Amino acid sequence: MSLKITHEKRSFGPAQREVEVGDITLLATDKPMRLDSGAEISHFPMAFRTYGTLNKDKSNAILICHGLTGDQYMLETHPVTGKPGWWEQMAGKGKPLDTDKYFLICPNVLGGCLGSFGPKEINPNTQQPYNLDFPVITIRDTVRAQKALMDAMGIEILYAVVGGSMGGMQALEWLASYPEKVQRLVALATASRHTAQNIAFHEIGRQAIMADPDWQQGNYLNKGTFPSKGLSVSRMTAHVTYLSDDALARKFGRELQDRDRFSYGFEADFQVESYLRYQGMSFVDRFDPNSYLYITRAMDYFDLEADYGSLAQAFGAFKGSALMVSFSSDWLFPTGEAKRVVQALAGCGADVRFMEIDSDKGHDAFLLDEPELFSAVKGFIAE
Repeated sequence: MSLKITHEKRSFGPAQREVEVGDITLLATDKPMRLDSGAEISHFPMAFRTYGTLNKDKSNAILICHGLTGDQYMLETHPVTGKPGWWEQMAGKGKPLDTDKYFLICPNVLGGCLGSFGPKEINPNTQQPYNLDFPVITIRDTVRAQKALMDAMGIEILYAVVGGSMGGMQALEWLASYPEKVQRLVALATASRHTAQNIAFHEIGRQAIMADPDWQQGNYLNKGTFPSKGLSVSRMTAHVTYLSDDALARKFGRELQDRDRFSYGFEADFQVESYLRYQGMSFVDRFDPNSYLYITRAMDYFDLEADYGSLAQAFGAFKGSALMVSFSSDWLFPTGEAKRVVQALAGCGADVRFMEIDSDKGHDAFLLDEPELFSAVKGFIAE
């Protein structure tokens, strides 16, 4: 298997504005890759970006796994939004994931909308987007695809697999699926399974999308519509779960937005309302609604204990080192869930380190300026 890189255009948002996205390869697996759902795929696109230089013996490769609404553009201007990369705090020259030392690979997940195989791709049988004919995918399916990408790049052993939130789920799945291929794990603000509360919030988001008349039973691309309102509400709901009450209070409190008195109506009276509306509408311009359905479902299905019988069985073959980090105010992936993973890894004899960082920034703390986190990751990766 070899890499053949193409640069293609993808359309985004209600206006379906076309944007060129780069580094897409067609993975032609030796035999069809069987998904957990039973479906099989054999020729499928994977979009990715790389940063740094792969050394001669290909021993400095670090796989970066992104979160739910992330993508492959971690260290450069995003082609759709024009904003900086989502992890420029953590990676780059002289930073904990130092691109002068390591070769970083960040792929877009299966089901994504920025070039990897997802519901927006054209179904060769119909010459139309797959839409809801796209197979349901899991975190393990995405890791299988990442492994195929590593094989195509000729990388046999990963120096590290690093991820936060859903990216941390992918990193943990690597230990279970390909333990001999990973030397180090860095898993941040994550867990070995989704809780009932996590699933509940995702279901609210999915129902908001599907209740929008413009969703058209998933066929909005064919119908020339776009469920902007539903997707926006989904993003607003999810965004609240990424923050803590203290963070919201510190940032907004009960301050009014551009006024000194209530409107006695349903405009955005409060700053926090205006902020959430902005988050919702800006998300609409860069994300595909059906991708949101598929990726949240993949997270819901993730449960290493159920898949492997126990966490001890899931991690039993891993012989490398692991760093697990949680945040005190993260109620979406609380510290107790991280400790379950740490205890299982320790019980398997792995070299595992754990730290809970005292932060009031909530779940999103792993993406923000957290010096204690940067120091821990830098020290662990450099060992």
